[in-house]
Amino acid sequence: MIPSHRHRRASKMALLACFAVAIGRGATSTSTKVTAFSFATLSSGSKAAWRYAAASPPTPCASSTSGPATFFRRNFRNSATCSASITSLQQSAVATEELEKTMDVTHPAFDVIAKDVVSEYGAYTTLYKHKKSGAELLSVANDDDNKVFGITFRTPPSDSTGVPHILEHSVLCGSRKYKTKDPFVQLLQGSLQTFLNAFTYPDRTCYVVASQNTKDFYNLINVYSDAVFHPRAITDPMVHAQEGWHLELEDKEEPITYKGVVYNEMKGVYSSPDSLLSRESQRCLFPDNTYSVDSGGDPTVIPELSFEDFADFHAKFYHPANSRIYFSGDDDVAKRLEIMDEYLSEFGASPESKPESEIVWQKKTITEPRREKHAYPAGADQPETHMLNVNWLLNDRPFSPVEDLTINIVDHLLTGTTSAILRKTLMESGLGEAITGGGLSDELLQATFSMGMKGVKPDDVDKVEALVLDTLKKAAEEGFTEDASKYRYYDMFFYAMR
Repeated sequence: MIPSHRHRRASKMALLACFAVAIGRGATSTSTKVTAFSFATLSSGSKAAWRYAAASPPTPCASSTSGPATFFRRNFRNSATCSASITSLQQSAVATEELEKTMDVTHPAFDVIAKDVVSEYGAYTTLYKHKKSGAELLSVANDDDNKVFGITFRTPPSDSTGVPHILEHSVLCGSRKYKTKDPFVQLLQGSLQTFLNAFTYPDRTCYVVASQNTKDFYNLINVYSDAVFHPRAITDPMVHAQEGWHLELEDKEEPITYKGVVYNEMKGVYSSPDSLLSRESQRCLFPDNTYSVDSGGDPTVIPELSFEDFADFHAKFYHPANSRIYFSGDDDVAKRLEIMDEYLSEFGASPESKPESEIVWQKKTITEPRREKHAYPAGADQPETHMLNVNWLLNDRPFSPVEDLTINIVDHLLTGTTSAILRKTLMESGLGEAITGGGLSDELLQATFSMGMKGVKPDDVDKVEALVLDTLKKAAEEGFTEDASKYRYYDMFFYAMR
């Protein structure tokens, strides 16, 4: 499954505290230099999409040193309420003590690397490293009866054959212990799972299950673990042919055609103008690393994937040393370690696994404006309109915590609501039918910012580009209203406290 490339914002509790302190002390913000952006347009038929990238100097952001005052009303309780509260606190203290003990759980096959408590979520965490295989396992103990298991491999592709995507489908087609040809479908139908899926990202592949039933949860862990480490697919070429691509002849009078689960899925993706715009925008911002190719697979390139390359990809990237294993919930921590050791102990150390899967940082090499044009498929009855994105590569080094928080707040102020200045200005301009890009995307190693419109007349393309840039310049020079900044802070605070 290819997840949506819309960004997923995660609230960072520690940073919220820092943000509140910064406001209270009258801290000023330092502008973050953004030196690469691109302008992408797609049009129907033979008309075409273009992408524009340029260097721009850092623009100072207006900042406010006055923070919102917050008042809390004291609630007085009667004696009955107080007694109930005391009982609740006592029970809570007992539960907390039991959770704290989980951080002391050890297993002879694992080293304890780190421990931490995320008090806002009642989570008691321990990071383990498997001694023999080198796999890292994060164990999160809490009082949630919805138990979660996930294993993620870093899987950067070097081409657009879609090998990570095809492999994601294929490992769930039977394994050494579970020989049925489609255990995934059987689990969907017969398991008590609350979540069961797998995802291919541009740089990683994730397998996630969840269940409220402990016995069912352990069964799901076993099925998924055996599937990723010992899939039938790497020894049976028919799985690669079924999930990836094969030649098919339905009628002797008709031409031979390509078929395959992933091949057909990606044909649908590549027939979507919105998907093509996102793909081309990402490609132009990352010309020198793995993000320039399509991990999901380009239908014109997928048939170039051989079974040998398919199997080699699994051998290279699906070693435990290249994985991150995750548990959370109220299940037994010792049992987690016991189950995983059964699979991990079959593997030796692989010190080369992580270096070989490392994602290279894309440098900001764009020094002057760049535009590209690409056509997208459209029916004869559809208007000949354009789609466009103006795209920025935001960083070529890791953000500091303050920068990370700041960029998320600024994104919300620019695009997060219908009244946000950039979104509102574009929608009220009448230059297009809808917004494209969506603003900040921070799910990859490097963050990007994209904004544009679709349904744009050919003569209005330059106007949309200018409107985006002028609106951003205005926001940088004039800042945001106090109410907008205040409510964004409240939004983040209360979202994180939920």
